[in-house]
Amino acid sequence: MSEKSWSDAVVGWFIVKDENDAQKSQPETDLTADELINKYAAESPLTGDSGSTKISSAETRNEKFVPENYGTPPVLNGQVDFEAVFETGGVDAEERERVAKAKSLLDSLPENTDVSVKKQIVEASLKAFGVPIEKIIEAGAAEIQALEFYIRSGGSDTEKLLKESSERISQYEQEIQNLRKIMEERVKEQNTVTAVCNQKKLEVQKVLEFFGRDVVAQVVKDSPKLHEPSEEVENS
Repeated sequence: MSEKSWSDAVVGWFIVKDENDAQKSQPETDLTADELINKYAAESPLTGDSGSTKISSAETRNEKFVPENYGTPPVLNGQVDFEAVFETGGVDAEERERVAKAKSLLDSLPENTDVSVKKQIVEASLKAFGVPIEKIIEAGAAEIQALEFYIRSGGSDTEKLLKESSERISQYEQEIQNLRKIMEERVKEQNTVTAVCNQKKLEVQKVLEFFGRDVVAQVVKDSPKLHEPSEEVENS
């Protein structure tokens, strides 16, 4: 990779702060579960075809950028274990200590100190500690790269989860539609059966009414195989 390409790649890992965007963006902690799903679904390059087996170009880029055997450290109780992230990303304890020392020196300086003065103080202090500037820069870039590994790996896992979940949701929705269709068909069938049977009852009723209600009632009462119609049946 050329020097310019390396420079562009590293700059691409940096966070660009935009106050307007920061004011407009809603904290994820304020979003509902459905809003979070929609947010990630909108950001991910998944297509509307949830059944597609094609891997998105963004997912492919992530897989190419992230080491093949990279194991994404889990988020524990909503907290990122940065030590694990750096260690998994290939940044050892000594390198992390270098960056931490430089950060500590920077944080100890007054905010209004001129940048050039800050640089002189930090560089002089680090040289006094025997820490090469190049090693700190290398370690810092390695930490940012490790964080980028973590972000992209997690993003790829999230895309896969959304895709698989969308497919399952589609299956459940199809199953619900099938069940609703079965229910509707059964209700329609039962209504038809009820109407036809009531029509048949009217035909038989004409025969019974010919003999008179009192006679029919007495026969029903005396018969061991017949049950006296309940009020509910009579009113149905």
